[in-house]
Amino acid sequence: MEKLMVKNTEISMKKIEDKDYISLTDMLKAKDGDFFISDWLRNRNTLEFLGIWERIYNPDFNYGEFAIIKSQAGLNRFKISVKEWIAKTNAIGLTASAGRYGGTYAYKDIAFEFGMWISPEFKIYLIQEFERLKEIEMRQYGWDIKRNLTKINYGIHTDAIKENLIPEKLSKEMINRIYASEADILNMALFGMTAKEWAIKNPNLKGNIRDYASGAQLVCLTNLESLNSVMIRDREPQKERIKKLNDIAIHQMKILTEDKRAEDMKLIVQEDDK
Repeated sequence: MEKLMVKNTEISMKKIEDKDYISLTDMLKAKDGDFFISDWLRNRNTLEFLGIWERIYNPDFNYGEFAIIKSQAGLNRFKISVKEWIAKTNAIGLTASAGRYGGTYAYKDIAFEFGMWISPEFKIYLIQEFERLKEIEMRQYGWDIKRNLTKINYGIHTDAIKENLIPEKLSKEMINRIYASEADILNMALFGMTAKEWAIKNPNLKGNIRDYASGAQLVCLTNLESLNSVMIRDREPQKERIKKLNDIAIHQMKILTEDKRAEDMKLIVQEDDK
């Protein structure tokens, strides 16, 4: 779990469905006095902000319950917890759980707004620290891609020696099959079978067909995904796309398995490992 350090306050951050959520529970430690997250949540301005955020990002938001909650905001007796807010409105911007790693977490936009409630200065430092962490991640991500692609390309020749990587031309009968999954269109074009067919043929192997693909096949698969998205945008029929993708896969795999640059790739890998 990643940590942010804002004005001597350590704040946890975690991924939920690949989105960054920041701990409001940890942020609350930086606020002077005895306050609770529910104090912030009962504020009318807070509810209006949350309602707008959910309207933009959450198609399943319960507007009826939100209207009832909003109408009560400002009354002395009004109070609502994070769990009640989520249960009544089906909100996704906030999450609350118990346990060692529990607490209340908010999507980064909402966490920044909560930071303003603590203090304007705290919000500025929170955003600054978050951006610093994201910049480090992006640099590391780019470095990993460079190293991995270099090693994949270098491994192409070795893979070609071990096995026949060139896809077979699909028969008319195979092309006539209709596949609901776009992923299986790519699997058919490159591997000649669907993920389910592969699983049936390999009951003792864990993972899926792509987990056992060679370096060359993964490079080709990336190219096929991009080309398929273009053809989908151009509204090309599925059967036509399968034919084209299969022809492209055959052509690219022939090129990828040629040993023209093996020594160059070896030198690059050695340089990266220094």
